[in-house]
Amino acid sequence: MENFLRVARLALRRRGTFALAAVTSLLVALLWGFNLGLVKPIIELTFSPHTPHAHLDSLIHSESQRQAQLQQQIDALPQTDASNRARLLHELDDAKGWQGWLQAIVPTLKRILPDHSFKALVLLVGILFVATLIKDGLLVANMMLVERLSQLAVFDVRRNLFRSVLKADVADLSEDRSSGLLSRFSTDLASLAHGLNMLLGRMLLEPLKIVACLVGAAMISWRLLVVSLLLAPLAILLVSRLSRSIKRANRRALDDSETMLGMISEAVIGIFAVRAFGMEAYERRRLHAHNKLAYRRSMRITLYNALGRATIELMAVVIISLAMLAGAYLVMNQQTTILGIPIMDEPLSLGSLMAFYALLAGVTDPARKLSEVINFLQRGYASADRIFDVLDRPVAVVQKPKAIRAIPAKPALKLENVSFSYDGETQVLRDLSLSIAFGETVALVGPNGCGKSTLLNLLPRFYDPTEGAIKMAGLDLRELHLPSLRKRLGVVAQSALLFDDTILANIRYGSPRATDDEVIAAAEQAFAHRFITEKLTDGYQTVVGERGSNLSGGQRQRILLARAILRNPEFLLLDEATSQVDLESEQLIHRVLEEFRKGRTTIMITHRVSTLALADRIVVMDGGSIIDQGTHDQLLKSCPLYLRLQQSHAAGSTRARVA
Repeated sequence: MENFLRVARLALRRRGTFALAAVTSLLVALLWGFNLGLVKPIIELTFSPHTPHAHLDSLIHSESQRQAQLQQQIDALPQTDASNRARLLHELDDAKGWQGWLQAIVPTLKRILPDHSFKALVLLVGILFVATLIKDGLLVANMMLVERLSQLAVFDVRRNLFRSVLKADVADLSEDRSSGLLSRFSTDLASLAHGLNMLLGRMLLEPLKIVACLVGAAMISWRLLVVSLLLAPLAILLVSRLSRSIKRANRRALDDSETMLGMISEAVIGIFAVRAFGMEAYERRRLHAHNKLAYRRSMRITLYNALGRATIELMAVVIISLAMLAGAYLVMNQQTTILGIPIMDEPLSLGSLMAFYALLAGVTDPARKLSEVINFLQRGYASADRIFDVLDRPVAVVQKPKAIRAIPAKPALKLENVSFSYDGETQVLRDLSLSIAFGETVALVGPNGCGKSTLLNLLPRFYDPTEGAIKMAGLDLRELHLPSLRKRLGVVAQSALLFDDTILANIRYGSPRATDDEVIAAAEQAFAHRFITEKLTDGYQTVVGERGSNLSGGQRQRILLARAILRNPEFLLLDEATSQVDLESEQLIHRVLEEFRKGRTTIMITHRVSTLALADRIVVMDGGSIIDQGTHDQLLKSCPLYLRLQQSHAAGSTRARVA
């Protein structure tokens, strides 16, 4: 609940809107109680033998008689009975105050009310209609204000959540399923908005309506009201216990929904594998199992919600039944006590009793609506907890407050005793040291899992070394201004992403101020301009599809190279940039790299001999350590592992060409 209240505080920052929402809620509640309270004059006018004006005069006369009776009781008491004397004196003061108020207001009421029962009744019904119209107008305004508060608060949470995701450690994002994050942005934020709407709307309005009705009933007889509400604490206790169960059930339901969304996403993304291996039936069974579990969770939530609603309605019927029995006893017998307990100061009239019933009945509708709110609130609590699990997650890779922005031009790169572990136990890099002069092209080779990609990911500070340091121009990367560091880097990876946007926007991504001419020049340098203008219908305005699915592997890589060229980085990082492209694309990319690497430091991961030929130095890695380095010819003679890797790659290339 604490996290949910944090979101509520975001909404309360809009003080003007909240104040208007609170005022409209109060006015709606007052008019709700006023309309129900009109039952009393309507009943009394309908059944009274007197005209309206005579009836008003009789009210003043009744108060005078009551004061005389109280004075007689006081005079009859012995001087030693101080407690009863004080009680009766207090009642006498109240009666005088009530009579004074009546004497002040009756002349005004006589001017307003016709001295004809039916005409006065028509006037009261007209007042009821106008009051209801005003109440409904205020209710519409209240709903709009509450929705504005909740949507603006969720707007802030969504913005902060996206910022948090963009700043989160790559390790955390790798561990989180994409479906989990998407679920938080969709299902959880929707549940949060609904819960917040309930909190600021119904949880404010409905209790005020209940209070208005209870105050009105207390004005008729507060003692009779207490008798009627004897069982109310039991209902509150039962509903509070059910609400805790609803919150747990909602949290499990949201987790199950996230799991099912992930399973569906995997099946859709991997549809070729699903069909190729004939796993449709297996995927259907998986979905059926998750779907069945989600159904059971939903039914449990519905059961708890229904039990809460039934409890509220049952208790409401019991309360009204007690009030009906007690009130009927007082009216039918013209009594002021029940079992010797004083309930009324004077006998209860039929109109007062009917108004009392109406006001108690008026409590049941907001109480029923509050019971329906519980499920939405508990779901909102659970969603807030899931969202703040991401928002409150600490970030390991952070920029220091006084980070260095001015990085010297053409800096050298040096790795000093670098070690790294993803989980804090298994070392992926071990005590690795390497110096790279500016302008040098270095290739990293080694078997899968030896730490090549991890090493490359340390340079843009996707991760930080667990031991040692990486320095640029003698400055530890952790001391540098993070955007200034990454601005000097251009990354082209095998798994790099094209966004579902135009080719122009994808090349410009990372260089938003680049002109169209500069984008086209970068595409020409990457040998992408020809296929863009000749093979694509809309040229640079062609939308590439999700993850660039409308382009071939070679075309995607050339777009990514154009993006890096447009950025004009001092350091070019290539992770298997030519591993999944055809021979023609590989040759074109090779020509691009041969020209573009000049005047900048290039670090690339590759096993292709043609690409290795571009390297000034080849670094061989195994088990997270550097075991040898040199040129291609030198390593063929001095490094058995490098020789085996090249022989394996050559054999694989031969089989691929034969196939």
